[in-house]
Amino acid sequence: MSSPTQPAADRMPALFLSHGAPPLVDDKRWVTELKALAANLPRPKQILIVSAHWEAAPLTVGATDSRVPLTYDFWGFPDRYYATTYDAPGAVELADRVGALMPATEPVRHDHERRLDHGAYVPLTVMYPEADIPTLQVSMPTLDPQHLLSLGQRLAPLRDEG
Repeated sequence: MSSPTQPAADRMPALFLSHGAPPLVDDKRWVTELKALAANLPRPKQILIVSAHWEAAPLTVGATDSRVPLTYDFWGFPDRYYATTYDAPGAVELADRVGALMPATEPVRHDHERRLDHGAYVPLTVMYPEADIPTLQVSMPTLDPQHLLSLGQRLAPLRDEG
């Protein structure tokens, strides 16, 4: 279904990316397919990521007002995986927009110390290696599927905004 402001053909897709562990960046097939996917998508103006690695209630918006640092939320891998950087710009406007899309019954908290976890940055290092797209990560405030579906529906207008 298209929105009143933009036809469905121009709407940004919502993606589910199974990222696995950081060594996937060494898997030629995964990298090739993810690069091809990014090349065939419209370039996003901003990126909003919900990672299953961050469960926090209420809905929490990650670092937004500066370059977004990383957290290495994994253990036992070679040192080179802990040296990965992805210096994406923060997304203050997107954080504000997420808050504006939520009803009064869904409080939104800001965590300016929250870093991008590997569920967010591992695919981004392949899809958009320049790290030049403002990126925002939000928490999963619950594991209740109906609640998460409702949150996703509220966030859907962001697809029409690039």
